[in-house]
Amino acid sequence: MTIELLVPALGESVVEATVAKWMKSSGDTINADEPIVELETEKVTLEVPSPISGVLKEIVANEGDNVEVGALLGVISDSLNDVQPPNNSNQEKKLEENSSNTHTNTEKKNSHLSPAVKRIVTENDLNPAEIIPSGKDGLITKGDALNKLSNQDLPTQLQSHDNRDPQEERVPMSRLRKVVAKRLKEAQNTAAMLTTFNEVDMSSVMSLRSEYKDDFEKEHKIRLGFMGMFVKASIAALKTYPAVNAEINGDDIVYKNYNNIGVAVGTPQGLVVPVIKNAQNLSLSEIEKSINDMGQRAKDGKIGMDELSGGTFTISNGGVFGSLMSTPILNPPQSGILGMHKIQKRPVAINDNIEIRPMMYLAFSYDHRIIDGREAVSFLVKIKEIIEDPRRLILDI
Repeated sequence: MTIELLVPALGESVVEATVAKWMKSSGDTINADEPIVELETEKVTLEVPSPISGVLKEIVANEGDNVEVGALLGVISDSLNDVQPPNNSNQEKKLEENSSNTHTNTEKKNSHLSPAVKRIVTENDLNPAEIIPSGKDGLITKGDALNKLSNQDLPTQLQSHDNRDPQEERVPMSRLRKVVAKRLKEAQNTAAMLTTFNEVDMSSVMSLRSEYKDDFEKEHKIRLGFMGMFVKASIAALKTYPAVNAEINGDDIVYKNYNNIGVAVGTPQGLVVPVIKNAQNLSLSEIEKSINDMGQRAKDGKIGMDELSGGTFTISNGGVFGSLMSTPILNPPQSGILGMHKIQKRPVAINDNIEIRPMMYLAFSYDHRIIDGREAVSFLVKIKEIIEDPRRLILDI
C-alpha cells in the first residue's frame, strides 16, 4: 500500500509554502511521525511528519519548489520491500561518473528536473548544463532556474563579473524574509506612523526583581524577567487608552476588548512575533512562561501558525542586542508597538540632586489615523509610571 504525502493546512490565510529541505532520500526507511520534509511559509518553518512507517518511495516536490496546500510532496510505501538493495558496485560507478563527459551529466540532471523546473527550462529555451544547482544531490531547483533566467536579462559584462567575483554571494531571500520586508514596507506606506519617546527609571523593578527573583523561580519554576512586567504595564495602559488596542478596517475602527500581546523574537530565519492570547487574564508567572516557551519554539522553528496571528499590540526589545534608541515599525493591522531598549546608568536629577540611575529609553510608534498625539504620549507616560512604581499594578491605578 502506498500513501501520498501532501502539503498540510498551513494556517490562517497561508496557502503556499516552499520545500526547504528533505530530511530523507528516496528509498530511505522512515518511522511513523518522523519528520521527513521541512516547509518554509511566510510566517514560520514547519516539519511534515510521515503518517506511517515504511519507505520513502518517491520525492515529487524538490527543494526550492513552491507548493500549495494539498499538493503532492512524495509517496510513501508501507512495504519494506521497496527499500533499495545495497549496491556493491558503488566504487565502480563512481569511477564511471568521474570519467563521464559533461553531456552525460547534463542528461542525468535533466532527467531529474521537477515539473516546475522543466517548464521554465522548456519555455525559455534554457540549457540545464548552464544552470548552477543548489538542491540536494546537485539537483536544479526552481529558484536556480529563475536566477538563471533573470541573469539572462543582464549585460554580458555584469553576468561574467557576477559569476567570477569570489567576494560576492547571491542567496535567494527566504519566504519569511520576503514577507517581513513586504509587511514592514506596507506599514510605512499605509499608516500615518509617528513615534513618541520617553525614558523610565528602572530602579524600582530592578530592586523588586532582585529581592524576589529566587522565591519567584522556586514557586513558579520560571525566571522573573522584565518583559513580563512590561506586558502587564502595557495591558494596564491599553485599558486606559483603548484606541491603542484598536485597528482600522475599511471605514470602521474595531476596538478589541481583549489583549493579544505579541512579543517580537529574532530567529535565524527572520523576525517573528509569537502572540500571548488573552494576556489580560494571565498572571505574571503565566506570562513569563508563555514568553519563554514561545520564544524558544520560535527560534527552533517549531512555533504553531495560530500562535503567530491575532495580535492586537506588540512589544519589541532591541535592548537585548544593545540598542539604546530606535523607532519600531508597526505590525499591521495593529495600531501601536512599544520599543524597549538597553538599560544604561545615567546621571539624572532627583529632587534637585544628581544621582546615577539605571535608565531605559522607551519608544512608542503609533498610527496617527486613530491615535491622537495626546493619547500616544499619555499611553507611554502610563507605562513609565507603572514601571517606576509597580505597586500601581496591585492597586490598579
